[in-house]
Amino acid sequence: MTETEEKAGPGSKTRLVTGPGMLLVWLYGVMSVGAVSRSIYQIATEFDRAPLAYGLSAVAAVVYAFITYTLVRGGEKARRAALACCAAELAGVVVVGTWTLLEPSAFPDATVWSDYGYGYVFIPVLLPLTGIWWLRRSRGAVRAA
Repeated sequence: MTETEEKAGPGSKTRLVTGPGMLLVWLYGVMSVGAVSRSIYQIATEFDRAPLAYGLSAVAAVVYAFITYTLVRGGEKARRAALACCAAELAGVVVVGTWTLLEPSAFPDATVWSDYGYGYVFIPVLLPLTGIWWLRRSRGAVRAA
């Protein structure tokens, strides 16, 4: 049995957060905290300045938090939900990133996903790609357990 296939105990779900998965959870957790705190502050203090940008930052925060939760929860159902969210996150980063380059006036202030995550050292575009890779790689181990 590999490390990914280990179970925490009888009746528990297969863990997705072993090995590189733990780093993925940590990065998603950090992005969750950053995006949540940034969006709450911006929505509370300056929402009328850039409602689209701040609303999209809040959506990103929810996506990051949900992916973090599903990775920690474990199991096949959680793995599939995290995979779908990572794909949606990647689509959001690509759409918003392209939109901010083509129509910068639509975003008077940056979002987490602006310019493909430039303000966050491109982590918003790299994280879902890494997440998709990890979740696809762990699929066999989760199903085997």
